[in-house]
Amino acid sequence: MQLSSLRQLILGSFFMALIPLIALLWQGKSDFVSVSKLTASNTGFFVFMTSELRELESFGDDVERLVSQYQVLPKPQLQELADEAIDNYSRKVAFLCEEFSDGSAECRELVLIISQLSEYTSFNDNMLLDAQLASLRDAQAKLRLKIQVLINTKIMTQQSLLEELQVRQSWFTLALVVLSLGLTLLASQLIIKPVKKLKDIIEAIATNDNQLPRKSRNGPRELVAVEQDLYRLNDRLQQLEKVRTALLRHAAHELKTPMASIKEGCEILEQGMVGKLSDMQSEVVSLLISSTDRLNLLIVKLLDYNALLQQAEPTFELVNMYKLTNDCCNDYKLLLAQNEQSIVIRVEPTLKIVTDPELLRRALDNLVTNAIAHGNLKSEIIVSASEIGDHTVIDVMNMGKPINKASRVELFEPFKRGQDPRNDKVTGAGLGLSIVSDCARLLGGNVKIIDHQYTDVCFRIQLPRKEVNE
Repeated sequence: MQLSSLRQLILGSFFMALIPLIALLWQGKSDFVSVSKLTASNTGFFVFMTSELRELESFGDDVERLVSQYQVLPKPQLQELADEAIDNYSRKVAFLCEEFSDGSAECRELVLIISQLSEYTSFNDNMLLDAQLASLRDAQAKLRLKIQVLINTKIMTQQSLLEELQVRQSWFTLALVVLSLGLTLLASQLIIKPVKKLKDIIEAIATNDNQLPRKSRNGPRELVAVEQDLYRLNDRLQQLEKVRTALLRHAAHELKTPMASIKEGCEILEQGMVGKLSDMQSEVVSLLISSTDRLNLLIVKLLDYNALLQQAEPTFELVNMYKLTNDCCNDYKLLLAQNEQSIVIRVEPTLKIVTDPELLRRALDNLVTNAIAHGNLKSEIIVSASEIGDHTVIDVMNMGKPINKASRVELFEPFKRGQDPRNDKVTGAGLGLSIVSDCARLLGGNVKIIDHQYTDVCFRIQLPRKEVNE
C-alpha cells in the first residue's frame, strides 16, 4: 500500500480495520433475513394447518350429526344436508393431504372411510353406522397426530438451522476478529515503520554514525519531508564537525610552538639566568609557569582528542592484556611516587584479547591519570581485567570521593570536568573521560561508572569478545 500523505495512511488504516466489521454486519444481516423468512414461513404454515384442521374437525362433527339424524329420521332434506357435509369434508381432507408429499397412510385411510360412509343410506344397522363413525373419528385423530408431527418436525428443523447459524456466526466472528487483528497490525506497521525509520535516523545522528539508513523513495509526504530535513541536518552537522576538527587541529598546532617559547622564557626567568628576581617577581613567574603547564596540557589533550576523532576504523589484533596494562602503569611511576600512591595490577599474564592496542592504551592512560589525579594520597589504585561471558571487563579503581549518580553520565561528555580538586592542583581540560568513552565506542563497547564493594570509585570498560586466528 503506497499512500501519498499521512492523512491518507491513517484513513486507509482505519478503513482497513473497518472491513471485517462491515463483513460481520453484512453476514449478520443475511442470517437475520434468512431466519426471519423461515420463521415467517413456518408461522404461516402452523397457523394455516391449525385453522384447516379445526375446520376439518368441524366438518366431521357435521357429518356425524347429520348422518346420525338421517338414520333416526330418513328425510330428503336431512339426506341433502348430510351429502353436502360429506362433500365438504372430502374436499377439506383432499386439501390437507396435499401438504403431505409422501401420500400418507392416514389420508388414504380417511378417504376410504369417507367413501364407505357416503353409502350411509344403505345402512340398516345402527351398530354398523356407529362403527363407521368411530372409524372416522379414529382416522381423523391419526391425521391430527400426523399434522402435529409435521409441525414438530418443522420446529426442530428451524431450531437446527438456528443452531447451525449460531455456530457458523461464531466461527465467522472468530475468523473476522483474527482478520481484523491482522489488518490492524498491518495498518499500525504502515504507520510505525516510517516513524521508526525517523527514530533510527535521529539515533544515528545522535551517536555520530556516518551510516544513516537509506533514503525513502516513497511514503507519506509529511514523514518523507521530515526525513529529508534530518538528512540535511546531518549534512550540516558533518560540515560543522569537520570545521570543528580543523579548528582544533590548527589551533592546537599553532599554539604549541609559542607556548613552548613562553614556557622556556619563564623557566629562564625563574632560574635567574637574566638576573635575580624579587619575591613578587618570582611569584608572578611561578603563576606564569603553572598557567603555561595547564595550557600546554589542554593543547596536548586537544591534539589527542582530534587524533581520535580522525580515526575512522580501529585495527584489531591479538594483544597481551597484562603487558599492555603493565606498560601503561610503568609510565606513571613518577606521578605515583609524588602522591605516595601505588598501582596493583590484577590481570592474568596469559590473558589475551582481540582489540586495537592504540585505542585501548589511550583509554587506559586517561583512566589511570584520572585515578592518580583524584584518588586519595597514600592509597592504592587497582587495575583489573578479566573475561566475563562474551565480554572483556577492564576496571580502574581508586579510593577517594565517590561520584554521585546524577553526574556520572555527563562526565563522559567533552569539556565536562568534575567539581573536586585534583591532587596536582591543575585544572583539567575536561577531555580525558570523553576520550575514554570514544575509544570504548570505537572498540564496540562502552564505559561507565559502577558501584564497587571495596573501592570508592570504579570506572569499567566493557568490550565484546572477538575471535581471531592466532
